[in-house]
Amino acid sequence: MEISEDGQILTLPESDGGARFHGFWLRDNSQDPATRDPGNGQKKITLRDIPTDLTIREAKLDGDALTLTFGPDGFDGFYDLNWLKTHAYDRPATTGLIGKDVTLWDEKSADRPHSTDFATLQNDRYALKEWLSAVHRDGVAKMTAGPVAEGALFDLVALFGYVRETNYGRHFEVRTEVNPTNLAFTGLGLQGHTDNPYRDPVPTLQVLYCLENSADGGASMVIDGFHVAKRLADEDPEGFAALAGHNATFEYAGEAGVCLRSKRPMIELSPDGQLIGVRFNNRSCAAITDVPFDVMPAYYRAYRRFGELVDDPKMALRFKLAPGEAFIVDNTRVLHSRAAYSGVGNRWLQGCYADKDGLNSTRLALEAADG
Repeated sequence: MEISEDGQILTLPESDGGARFHGFWLRDNSQDPATRDPGNGQKKITLRDIPTDLTIREAKLDGDALTLTFGPDGFDGFYDLNWLKTHAYDRPATTGLIGKDVTLWDEKSADRPHSTDFATLQNDRYALKEWLSAVHRDGVAKMTAGPVAEGALFDLVALFGYVRETNYGRHFEVRTEVNPTNLAFTGLGLQGHTDNPYRDPVPTLQVLYCLENSADGGASMVIDGFHVAKRLADEDPEGFAALAGHNATFEYAGEAGVCLRSKRPMIELSPDGQLIGVRFNNRSCAAITDVPFDVMPAYYRAYRRFGELVDDPKMALRFKLAPGEAFIVDNTRVLHSRAAYSGVGNRWLQGCYADKDGLNSTRLALEAADG
């Protein structure tokens, strides 16, 4: 271990990666019980509790256990060396457009979507973890052999999280209606889209559960919006930057007493340039007015091309749900659509929304339990 002359920086040996850490960061992340509760892991101090003239006085390493003594108060902080190496921030920012835990896919991905029957999800923790991991990795997964009963979709959501209620209720019916409030409730084909971009925040998960599907046509399709965005970035960097750098306006006012509006970019990037979300729903897109005049041509060029890529059959996974089957999508990444269907036979799906925090919490807790 090397401490800088001014006591502000600790450097690990080259054999341990040679990463550097600032003293204030180390003090804030001490693993001692006075700093972080050993039971719930929550931090018990604020930055105000750390001396402004903090220095690192001494470092002692015993195996993987590191003790740092800080001045001016003589406080001892404790660290696991492997934890420090895992959380090192002294590295180039090379995240790239696509996150390392994201797998892109298209029609050639024969092993997608990941599919598991309902009884296995209920009774096999490992299978549930793998199914949830597929949603995290791919943005989509399928469930088979579930009960053919109204409200069964709630039993699926209960395996990982909670239903998010909206103006449509805890769930909504997807079948032909007279004078529908939404085009989703007709037999028309629908372009690939993410749901409810007019909400702030959007529901981050959507479940569609099949109860009847004897109509001609009506196949479900899912499209990897991150793959579409990457193709656009490769083809038209200027247009990609326009969609990512300016807000679109999304609106819905199809019911009495409901007026939803949100301004967000169609392509959302993190501060380090990583793709973290797409919002694409031509039916709900209002007049776009937050794009500078000189940028609008590039914006609309990219908007049009994004839609063309969404419509490209090579980008979609296609399947027809049978009664008792369902699929779940990450509504911030995966677009879903359906082929048109006729009035012959019936098509009845129930849908609901949930959020990724519940799913990811269950997934990570299962991973932690399995070591």
